[in-house]
Amino acid sequence: MRTLVLNAGYEPLAVVSFKRALVLVMNEKATILARDSEHPVFGSSGAWDRPSVIVLRRYVRVPTGRAVPVSRRGVLRRDGNRCGYCGASATTIDHVLPKSRGGKDTWENLIACCLRCNNVKGDRTPQEMGWTLRSKPRPPHGSHWLVRGVERAQPAWEEYLAPAA
Repeated sequence: MRTLVLNAGYEPLAVVSFKRALVLVMNEKATILARDSEHPVFGSSGAWDRPSVIVLRRYVRVPTGRAVPVSRRGVLRRDGNRCGYCGASATTIDHVLPKSRGGKDTWENLIACCLRCNNVKGDRTPQEMGWTLRSKPRPPHGSHWLVRGVERAQPAWEEYLAPAA
């Protein structure tokens, strides 16, 4: 059974196991809002209702604005596997400003591209080819783009929810 963890401002923060939620409640870091009294948890010192929703007693700031690392797979996903020049099915990525001319591996310079357009374009810019981009390449945004397990620094709320040593 899983437990919803709400921040002190009652916004959803995470979903944890009922065991972790019970530890937060017992350590007085959280308060139970809703419980499952049909399936109590039995321990050596008594029985407790399983928490289904808890609220943290202190507000935990959730970090935002973490940059998504650039990857081939990410560029193809961002562009919907469609060529940025002709709209066909894309299997490669292309540097809008070629690397030989100082183009970098950034979200703003990479675009999904079909093999035909990539070979025809070669080491030129779209302007030199007389081509236009179907959409301007931008960094992805939104919570569905957050990649878990890639971050170096652990977010503050995960440290707060980490098991006590």
